[in-house]
Amino acid sequence: MNIYHLLARASTVHRDRPAVALGKTVLHDFAALDARARAIAAGLLSSHGLARGDRVAIVAANTPAYVETVWGIWAAGLAAVPVNAKLHPKEIAYILDHSGARVVFASPDKADAVAEARTHAPGVETAITLDGPDHDALLAGTPLASHAEMARDDLAWLFYTSGTTGRPKGAMITHDNLLATTTSYFLDIDQVPPGGAIVHAAPMSHGSGLYMFPNVAMGAAQVIPESGGFDALEIMDLIAHWPEVSMFAAPTMINRLVAKAREAAAPDFSNLRVIVYGGAPMHVADVERALDVLGPRLAQLYGQGESPMCITGLSRAYYVDRTHPRFRDRIASAGFPQSVVEVRVVDENDTPLPPGQEGEIVARGNPVMKGYWKNPEATAETLRGGWLHTGDVGVFDEDGFLTLKDRSKDVIISGGTNIYPREVEEVLLRHPGVLECSVVGAPHADWGEEVVAFVVAQPGVTLDEADLDAFVTAEIARFKRPKRYRFIADLPKSNYGKILKRELRDLLAAEAKDAANAG
Repeated sequence: MNIYHLLARASTVHRDRPAVALGKTVLHDFAALDARARAIAAGLLSSHGLARGDRVAIVAANTPAYVETVWGIWAAGLAAVPVNAKLHPKEIAYILDHSGARVVFASPDKADAVAEARTHAPGVETAITLDGPDHDALLAGTPLASHAEMARDDLAWLFYTSGTTGRPKGAMITHDNLLATTTSYFLDIDQVPPGGAIVHAAPMSHGSGLYMFPNVAMGAAQVIPESGGFDALEIMDLIAHWPEVSMFAAPTMINRLVAKAREAAAPDFSNLRVIVYGGAPMHVADVERALDVLGPRLAQLYGQGESPMCITGLSRAYYVDRTHPRFRDRIASAGFPQSVVEVRVVDENDTPLPPGQEGEIVARGNPVMKGYWKNPEATAETLRGGWLHTGDVGVFDEDGFLTLKDRSKDVIISGGTNIYPREVEEVLLRHPGVLECSVVGAPHADWGEEVVAFVVAQPGVTLDEADLDAFVTAEIARFKRPKRYRFIADLPKSNYGKILKRELRDLLAAEAKDAANAG
């Protein structure tokens, strides 16, 4: 079944309800959204010569055109390749080339970056600017009579997730995977009422975009902030305007919303139904502050790009009873396994561990990806034994709550976004003055963690921080660049020569503690 079935159904059941809005302005109802998506689909198949299964990339900030375009891709029987709009053109180029995308859509602010990326991705035949003349021409065409028939195992969403190998891997998400995650949202996270709204403050290329599915299915409007992203005052205004509002957010966004609400005279959250947070654990103190300001309107999930939004979850029901004797333990956890997946904690031999013992988190079920695009070795390793090996360490308690102990040994989570140190290290090591380096995360009050690079210079070389930073910024996205550089004589290493990142993290933590005590 084509996941587009959800919009096709909504265009009948919810045809006159608001489907897409920019800020407070309704642009299209569900009948119109369906027609516009099928027009885009017809144009991609006829004018651009695409065939079932071809990949189409989108490099865009949040915009109403994103919604109709991605649904148009599915209506045509094509696979969407959502690209993080913050990436450097060289990183965009790798994804375009590796995915084999023949067409790429770009928001106007990303057109230049895509043009630069295409010089390294010769397989891309056409670039279309959203809301530009070529995009308008697609919309002016005759819509497809009906959406393409697809097998449940056909590729729908090719999601590139950074990895410890230094190159992103394309997780193949099928129509069946997306249907399973949608079902699990209703069962385990939130009940979406018809006529509600989801405010897309987080990137639609990631989690927020995946939450289109349950909201479209139930006739809830897709509301795009006029800023195109997260602005706390704007979000508060939209929450006060739209009924039954939900939102997906990183913990950093919630913290900023709460801080801004505390400054307001009389913040109105009466229309807020739920904010679902994910991407990183949220500190208990931050959760409690959010509950004080927002009320019991939080839910959380734990997932990966390989099992999108769907490993464990904690519905808002668990945030209501703050008198429960284990309330703080519960909200510190990642919740229960979602209904459509099995989750285990296993040892190094993949033997299940009992409650109370830490190990690797593994999962299996319909939400788990088909595999990695053009990477059978990584697929075999990650899906060995039929289980998704997350690389994350966790522990179950006797009540079935899963608590995360580490997010992939070395991953840095800044503002809800995963940053893998090896990607940054490989760039640093290309600098002629760098002998060795190690990148770790340090605690940060606003972002959760910030990137810190420990650098050893080549003999006789004196490194300049500004020069090194400019070198890194020219190669990777700005959000991945180190926020601090520490120049040291030697990196701590084990007897086997392995760099001991733990010692570097401990050093930063000790320095932060000393600074706090001195203050």
